Amino acid sequence: MNCPKCKSTEKVKDGIVKERQRYQCKKCKYRYTVEQRGKPMALKKLALQMYLEGLGFRSIERILNVSNVTVMNWIKSFGKQLHEFRKEESDVEIIELDEIHTYIRSKKTTVGSGLLLIGLDENSSISCLVQGGQKRE
Repeated sequence: MNCPKCKSTEKVKDGIVKERQRYQCKKCKYRYTVEQRGKPMALKKLALQMYLEGLGFRSIERILNVSNVTVMNWIKSFGKQLHEFRKEESDVEIIELDEIHTYIRSKKTTVGSGLLLIGLDENSSISCLVQGGQKRE
């Protein structure tokens, strides 16, 4: 990495600013920071949004041109940050059922199907997936 002003390769470390290394050029005394490495946050948020819409890691990989492992790591990091915002569990008073539940219930087997329960609270919504695994008699 060269000095952006004089293109010299001689530099010394000059502290840290906003969690990024800062340098000072030995020749012209210009102070500069290292460019941000990695993908922009907007791309990571787009990957998260695509994942929440139901796309798989490999589909997101093909669309965004990013490794599926990278996408998985982004989703995991967002999930770790989510734990900070979670509230304690509370009783669900209002429940909405998806219309697909009626369709699945009419089938002979419910193996591999699931029922998405979404509880709506005043300040938030809670979702829970109940998976079916039994045959109807």
